[in-house]
Amino acid sequence: MEVKSLSNGADRMPVVYLSHGAPPLADDHEWKSELADWSKAMPKPRAILVVSAHWESAPATVGATSTVPLVYDFWGFPERYYQVRYPAPGAPWLAERVASLLSKPGEPVRNDPARGLDHGAYVPLVEMYPQADVPVLQLSLPTLDPERLLATGALLAPLRDEGVLIMGSGFFTHNLQAMRLSPTPAAAPPSWSAEFDHWGSEAFARWDLDSLVDFENKAPAGHLAHPRTEHFAPLFVALGAASGEGEERRTIIDGFWYGLAKRSVQVG
Repeated sequence: MEVKSLSNGADRMPVVYLSHGAPPLADDHEWKSELADWSKAMPKPRAILVVSAHWESAPATVGATSTVPLVYDFWGFPERYYQVRYPAPGAPWLAERVASLLSKPGEPVRNDPARGLDHGAYVPLVEMYPQADVPVLQLSLPTLDPERLLATGALLAPLRDEGVLIMGSGFFTHNLQAMRLSPTPAAAPPSWSAEFDHWGSEAFARWDLDSLVDFENKAPAGHLAHPRTEHFAPLFVALGAASGEGEERRTIIDGFWYGLAKRSVQVG
């Protein structure tokens, strides 16, 4: 298989971790604008590889290798949220490339061609690339162990020089039982969410991977911010694909949505 580098002479693609929101993100004009502006500020990718909090499957599995129906993996929302379409082209060539990078003896990367993009992938992509003209491939979370996910990201890092945007999609704090259902989404967050968000932003800024990996013990309110860790896990794939010390790192989106931190970051 031919491996192509960036054809436009641009630097390697950045890596990103974003808080993807829920289907009602489509009604939040400020957040939509932030995502749209973010994509315009980056080089247009040849393809996007998404690791979403909403797909856990081991061994690592790729889906949406062709254009298949979306996965509406949520319940109890108005019907209009189930009418969203995002017919992004598939990326079978990228699936082959991911398999070549991640497969181990006796543990090949699996292919689930019928598995479409879930809302952790398509909800932000609808705002970032509304024309659905960039091929998208989704990769499962094969584990929730931060160290192993860092290693997975490191193996995927060569894709950045081939025009691929590696995107971790979760939520910087995620406790649906303790979120603040106020009249407006921008109401003041609960202390556990604000404290974890502040701690995480500082650890990211100083590239303290040891602390981030041990966030359940090192962060204030770590277990409250993430009673289950699948929404923080995609961050580690992104961090693993980044070289860190030699690259610019910054927060692109911050603030809170019904008390949950929507911090979204970029390296490179």
